[in-house]
Amino acid sequence: MNTTPPFSFPSLPGANLLQNLLESFQPPAWVVDEVQNKIILLLNHVLMQEPQAQDRVRRQKGKSARMVWGKFEMTLQASPAGLLERAQVGAGADLTVTLTETSLPAVLEKVARGDKPAVNIEGDVQLAAEVAWLVDNLRWDVEEDLSRLIGDAPAHTLCKAAAVAGGAVKAFAGRVRPQAGGAAATP
Repeated sequence: MNTTPPFSFPSLPGANLLQNLLESFQPPAWVVDEVQNKIILLLNHVLMQEPQAQDRVRRQKGKSARMVWGKFEMTLQASPAGLLERAQVGAGADLTVTLTETSLPAVLEKVARGDKPAVNIEGDVQLAAEVAWLVDNLRWDVEEDLSRLIGDAPAHTLCKAAAVAGGAVKAFAGRVRPQAGGAAATP
């Protein structure tokens, strides 16, 4: 049975150029530092909304996990309060989680389809299990945070619109997937 689609989409002009630009771009150290600080603030905000998640992090106090994706690297350490903090520069990590896919469009496509990107995990098994539990069970209640700023009804409306848009992107990503030659095909 022939499974080749009757047509294919042309590759996006400049897609390879954009990927090459993203791979070669090195932001200044202060930008990387500030982005990492903001990521930790967001993660701690989400953790503080879930006491069970904080308890799991608290049990791992003092242990550190290094997250690596291409040139981006960040090492987090579990604090006694059940939150995350940046590990000291040069400190070794008990766990290293490396995102194996380096292409940003490929990672975004997997996330849009609802899949998890492939990772390579090395180190402390118990810490890896806790990180996996957090990834699977911890969710940011964006609507709750928005409602504190703009009220319940507008927050609900914005989140519902975002969910509809996200569903459309997910459906589109499920129908169109890139082929090896850069063209896209529909199933």
